[in-house]
Amino acid sequence: MYDELKKVIEDSSNIVFFGGAGVSTESGIPDFRSVDGLYNQKYKFPPETILSHSFFMTRPKDFYDFYRDKMICLDAKPNKAHLALAKLEQQGKLKAVVTQNIDGLHQSAGSKKVYELHGSVLRNYCMKCHKFYDISVITDTTGIPKCKCGGIIKPDVVLYEEGLDDKTVTGAVKAIAKADVLIIGGTSLNVYPAAGFLNYFGGSKIVLLNKGETAFDSKADIVIRDPIGQVLGECVGV
Repeated sequence: MYDELKKVIEDSSNIVFFGGAGVSTESGIPDFRSVDGLYNQKYKFPPETILSHSFFMTRPKDFYDFYRDKMICLDAKPNKAHLALAKLEQQGKLKAVVTQNIDGLHQSAGSKKVYELHGSVLRNYCMKCHKFYDISVITDTTGIPKCKCGGIIKPDVVLYEEGLDDKTVTGAVKAIAKADVLIIGGTSLNVYPAAGFLNYFGGSKIVLLNKGETAFDSKADIVIRDPIGQVLGECVGV
């Protein structure tokens, strides 16, 4: 399978990568749905509730207690999957990364064209005056971070009950629609509307790299269950 994937990569000049939490687990960032993921840990409220718009608006202090503890992983470094994708972009083969992750590791690895469907923990903004802040406004404070204008500062991440950014969605869909190879990695494809983006792909090859089965397996030309960093690292040479 590795040789087959190498051949697909060698023959293509228009690859798009669509990834989820499994891309970053090899960097030490926990996913949500695995046995030891956030959804299976015990908190005063379920993570799905805490990470919702309504919870943020009504209990911002509880939100930030959880957010600082579990959603920010600044010590994490890009793994071989991130580095391989950045290398493919530098070679002119990869045209875009579409990610459901909010950790910024693709950019840290050197990727330039990244569509962050769910935003980024590295960006934050005042809900009142819309001034932008970096991550230090969260990490260097306690309680509810406030802007100088008095407004609450919110992470630029898409919470449950919130819609995706229109510009990001448009860019991601266009990239997927134009690609001749779509590599899907580290995602259960259970999160919508993001997973629905794959329906826009009309190219020739679909590659699926995921530890578990997905509903998309039957549509894939290549399915590999090994760790994504291992697969892409070997096939791209990083």
